[in-house]
Amino acid sequence: MTELAQPPRARGRPKKTEDERDDGNRRQALISAAAQLFKLKGYDATSTREIAAKVGMQSGSPFYHFGNKQDLLQAVMVEGMKQAIDRQLAACGQASPTQSARERLRSLIRHHFDVLLGPDSDFIPVMLYEWRSLEPAQRKTITALKDDYEAAWIPVLQALHASGQLQAPVGLARLMIFGALNWSVQWYEPALKNSQATRASLDDLTDTALQLFLRDKP
Repeated sequence: MTELAQPPRARGRPKKTEDERDDGNRRQALISAAAQLFKLKGYDATSTREIAAKVGMQSGSPFYHFGNKQDLLQAVMVEGMKQAIDRQLAACGQASPTQSARERLRSLIRHHFDVLLGPDSDFIPVMLYEWRSLEPAQRKTITALKDDYEAAWIPVLQALHASGQLQAPVGLARLMIFGALNWSVQWYEPALKNSQATRASLDDLTDTALQLFLRDKP
């Protein structure tokens, strides 16, 4: 009796199902929805059920992608920092080699305001509001990304200090500058038209920040 011929085995990895192919998009949708809700309502007041509902998923679906809500919070912060780093690198790459240190700082500040207050700016404010909700190991991951982001500012501030335009010590100046810029997420609201401060554009905020931090070159 002859054996039946076996069908040839498919080479390579088996094809993914439609749900498996969409895993990356679903995960990204959850991160974006979580960022919006965490910023709007706060981490503690937002449930995973609400996050899932916002993207049309079952209430338990987020746990297919994240171990718990805290892991999702970390993912929001990581996504925000990676986007900020990529956009900052692009902005720095477009700068002219002849740009002065003052012009470079203006570019960095303007970009940072865009990260904080511009379109799709939910991620970094969540990091500023909800930092204490992370575990120490998770904070370490975010701190490493934050250090990468801020590293681009250090040589610019050093050059400004050497020229006399920045009089404060560079290390303290960096902390104070980021503290002042980051606080804008607490008060800047362009939708309020009856306030002079909130009618300012992001360019206006940038120019004002430069006037506060720097003096004219001696």
